Amino acid sequence: MAEFVLVAGAWLGSWAWDEVVPELRAAGHGTHPLTLSGLADKQHLPAGQQTHVQDIVGEVERLDLRDVVLVGHSYSGIPVGQAAERIGDRLTRVVFVDSNVPTNGESFISPWPGERRDMMEEAIDDGGGFWIPLTAPDYAGQGLSSEQIARIVRGSTPHPGATLTEPAVLARPLGDLPATYLKCLLDGPEPTDDVARLLKSEHWQLVQMNTGHWPMFSQPHQLARILHHAIG
Repeated sequence: MAEFVLVAGAWLGSWAWDEVVPELRAAGHGTHPLTLSGLADKQHLPAGQQTHVQDIVGEVERLDLRDVVLVGHSYSGIPVGQAAERIGDRLTRVVFVDSNVPTNGESFISPWPGERRDMMEEAIDDGGGFWIPLTAPDYAGQGLSSEQIARIVRGSTPHPGATLTEPAVLARPLGDLPATYLKCLLDGPEPTDDVARLLKSEHWQLVQMNTGHWPMFSQPHQLARILHHAIG
């Protein structure tokens, strides 16, 4: 059995995993949903990207977890990917859930075209240093019910902007880590180019879900089963 550390993407907290946790625990796994600094019930804490990396590493060390499976959704793939190499032999696997992946020296927005990066930086400035959450219409076409969308919107909090603009720090190639990449097909049928390159590694595998970018809400039971089988 494994110890799952679950980290949701931008605007979300540990509550995003509420429907995934019981099934993993019923299968005998330790399950540790984590809220990153600056979000949800930790809104009062300042945060940059390395803060989020340390949040994850610190949780593993605080609980003295072994056989760890780090799960990063969306934005959180970036700090999770960095934390994975820092916890050493405690790590069993990393699961990237339709997520971004870290590249040494690059930020969340580094790969974006210049005009889009400028717009994001302006949006963060306009948000007082935060990335303002999406609104209900932004979740259309992602396999979510109106109730699920309302739940996400109601629970979302502004995301600390510095975590999106600070560079990742990796000591070795990400492709060396044992990893599963879960692609949610309603959010695009193909992985991004950086993920496609990583999937050429013998240590990485691709799993697909026929749902949108927030499977912990749209298909939580199927997601839990995929996470369980990822360590098999």
